Amino acid sequence: MKRDLPAVTADQRTRLTAYAALIARWSPRINLVAPGDLPRLWDRHIADAAQLVPLIPPGSRSIADLGSGAGLPGLVLAILTGLPTHLVERDRRKAAFLREAIRATAAPATVHAADAATLSPLHADLVTARALAPLPALLPLVARHLAPGGAALLPKGAAADAELTAAAPLWTMRIERFPSRTDPAATILRLTEVARARPSP
Repeated sequence: MKRDLPAVTADQRTRLTAYAALIARWSPRINLVAPGDLPRLWDRHIADAAQLVPLIPPGSRSIADLGSGAGLPGLVLAILTGLPTHLVERDRRKAAFLREAIRATAAPATVHAADAATLSPLHADLVTARALAPLPALLPLVARHLAPGGAALLPKGAAADAELTAAAPLWTMRIERFPSRTDPAATILRLTEVARARPSP
């Protein structure tokens, strides 16, 4: 199988291959991924999403992927975990792609063609978001859709420390960091106990 992917079954391999083929077919029309990323789609995108699987807390029963775009990481996680997954994407063309990808892969996922800021809370045990927004803007969306006791898995680039510093006055959370296996400059944040900070007296 492709480099940096976790162990997958033959069925999962087939479904991921169908998904990758759809991205390659649709991306030139609706810009699902950058054109230069298509030749390295597996390493740059699919493996990047798949590395989140071992970080999902035990007992998680549902996933909400905010700003899902091409379905990264949400659709990959749905295929690899079998967990019911909500793919939130306000761009109608990308939402149409996601519906076609779900049909082609039989992934246990539902598309919400809506803005994560106005969509009714999903109460997911796990919230993911990749390249959607910096933490100060992202955490209100995470908190909106996260179930009590749930966790967020957020891939972040080199600005992760600056984003955490900017969010600190407004939010409290338990932070765990994991190195990315696909990008030496990136990190994966696992956030739990996410709550708005109380105003100073």
